Amino acid sequence: MSYLNALRLHFAGQFQANVSTVNNDPAHYDNAQFKASYQTLQGANMRPPNGWFNPQGDGTFKLLGCQVMSAWTAQGMVSASDAVLGCIVADADERVCGKMADLDPEQQLVSEIWGLQMRIANAQGDTLLQGEFEPAAFIDIWDRATGSSGGDTIAGATYQSVLQNLVWGDISASPFLIALQAAATDGLLSIKFNVDGMNLDFTSPDFMCGRVVGTIGPATASEPVHLLIGRQFMAAPGPNPNFFVPLGGLNFFPAVVDTAGGLIYLDLGNAISTNVPGGVMNNLGDLTLNVYDPIMTPGNPAGSLDPIGTIPATGPGGYSSDPTWYGRTAGVVVLPVSAQLLSLIAARPLIMTGGPNIEISEWSSGVFVRADTFVYRLSPDQSTTIPVYAMQWGQPLQGAAISFVLDPSQLQPTPNSWPYVGTGPAVAAPTTAISFNASGVTDSKGVAALSLSTTDPGWPRLFASGDYGIDGQVYGIRASFTNGVEYTGPVNQWNFISVLLWSGFAPPNPVTWTEVGPILQQYANLYPVMSRFLDLGDYDSVVAHAGILTLAFSLDVHDPNSMPVTRDLSPAKRAAILSFLANPVPGKAQAKPEPTHAPAAAGHAVVGRSPLPQGGKAAAAARRLILQHP
Repeated sequence: MSYLNALRLHFAGQFQANVSTVNNDPAHYDNAQFKASYQTLQGANMRPPNGWFNPQGDGTFKLLGCQVMSAWTAQGMVSASDAVLGCIVADADERVCGKMADLDPEQQLVSEIWGLQMRIANAQGDTLLQGEFEPAAFIDIWDRATGSSGGDTIAGATYQSVLQNLVWGDISASPFLIALQAAATDGLLSIKFNVDGMNLDFTSPDFMCGRVVGTIGPATASEPVHLLIGRQFMAAPGPNPNFFVPLGGLNFFPAVVDTAGGLIYLDLGNAISTNVPGGVMNNLGDLTLNVYDPIMTPGNPAGSLDPIGTIPATGPGGYSSDPTWYGRTAGVVVLPVSAQLLSLIAARPLIMTGGPNIEISEWSSGVFVRADTFVYRLSPDQSTTIPVYAMQWGQPLQGAAISFVLDPSQLQPTPNSWPYVGTGPAVAAPTTAISFNASGVTDSKGVAALSLSTTDPGWPRLFASGDYGIDGQVYGIRASFTNGVEYTGPVNQWNFISVLLWSGFAPPNPVTWTEVGPILQQYANLYPVMSRFLDLGDYDSVVAHAGILTLAFSLDVHDPNSMPVTRDLSPAKRAAILSFLANPVPGKAQAKPEPTHAPAAAGHAVVGRSPLPQGGKAAAAARRLILQHP
């Protein structure tokens, strides 16, 4: 059971992701070279680059004006009398909203949401349902707005997670919510939402806001949190991507076959492109779901495609002609399947076709493999076991041999060709600091175990100044089927595990400002919104605020008030800061960087790419290692 089933609601509205962009640039982590101008908006044409497009961001992630657009049960869409249709989907009302954070300046394409509380509330503001969003990273980012030029605004991506620690209010006026509560027997709800149309115009009232549409349904503790066990449609890469361009016009998406109900559920919410950011879906033609029939006849020597059902592009309710379609459905489509075709699709690939050159399918073998949680933060000498799920024809695949290899190709080191940076820090080195089993075999639940252990990587991203630099190192690990002959098809470039391994840190006892000052100075540089309250780079200011800082640094990392917002502070450094705050020994005096202005830069291009118009995810994506080594 998941969000993709008969019992579900769809919501739509806006999100705000008010992230700071100063920490997008690895060069800004060098305290000795940091300039005050890096905390100001970038200049025209990125000259000078400065703090990119939102240097004063506070990391806030919130939901704005999200309405329940429709709700469904096994009997169909609920009637207008169901109170859920007048409800909103909102974030917390009695605490601060959630926070968004990148894993690392050299892995910015798995941005996570932390500390988000979500609610369903009625028109009077009464909370009917409250749950905690399990932190999740986005996946399947792509160039969704095809009629616009590059940059972050054209991107679309998706989040999948669960709501836990559920608290139910008075839901007696909503038969749908009563049914949802009854189905959530493990105290969990499944949620998937898609984000696109980000507004980066700082003069706009919608600055740092975008569109969000999503689906909520029941979940069980036995299923993965961030991954759907189902049929997986795989897109081949097209040419000249900003993030990813699907060759067949449709992005990656999942489906679930309900054999008992004779239905198939398709989630196209992050699969259909738009012309403008956050706009109506492009007309890709009527989309027809087919199953491949391998029986060869004289007229079909290669077999045939048997149509299951069609999703109209235009006309009443058409996905392209009806501007309400996306909000009402969140891209979820349900098609009936005949008994004859149900038996056929049980072990045959599904293929979606549309207008000219529009096509996407499962692998011919129907298999798929992915880690459920694919972002990790680890300390030296820490071990963890990562569940990796394999499936075939939408069911767990037992006995499959899975290989695990280091793959840094999608990480984003800063190229040395960017003159304002100088020598860019390398990623994924040393490889000896991270070790894991080269292969595994899936169990009866289709799960293979990736056993990961670490040692101290040292300071591979230390700057010439000798300051702490970028803490630790970031690595990529990719899982794949060992049998590459039988199990082949398009590979999702985003489908890998990202690991931030922190450097060891053992300060003297007592801890003094000599040790923690450079750490806090770096946060003062990279998160300038804090300067409205205190100067983290100043001993006296930190000591004067020791009480509130002790509270913030002591909070669980899942708490939205936890410091730092960026979630990139190692436990060892956190313990050192808390020790200093309890006994603030001055230590050796340190000179603070002088506020200066950054020199204008003459344009910064990655090999084979044009100069970037702005910072952000697009700039990070353009730095990917695979693009630097064509």
